[in-house]
Amino acid sequence: MSITNRRTFMLHVVVGGSAIAASQAMAQGSPLVAETDANAVSLGYKSDATKVDLKKYPAHKPTQHCGNCALFQGKAADADGACPLFAGKHVSAKGWCSAYAPKAG
Repeated sequence: MSITNRRTFMLHVVVGGSAIAASQAMAQGSPLVAETDANAVSLGYKSDATKVDLKKYPAHKPTQHCGNCALFQGKAADADGACPLFAGKHVSAKGWCSAYAPKAG
């Protein structure tokens, strides 16, 4: 397993347990996470996946965005939705961060 995959896996493990409970409590209309938020900066979050720095994140593919990420808790047609990595805030369905994991199936 590569370091990046291990890091992503550990991030999911750490955040997963507590974030599931927190995300269920979030109401519709939660504020969008700002790209300047400390957690967003650390994960390279961009609200528009076309603005991702490909030199810094060479693994990013044009087809990757929050809307098709396994962590995205919105519906397919939603413009934004909850993400356990940003408790209490929503991410843009067109956004992207380095913790991106494709939805299964």
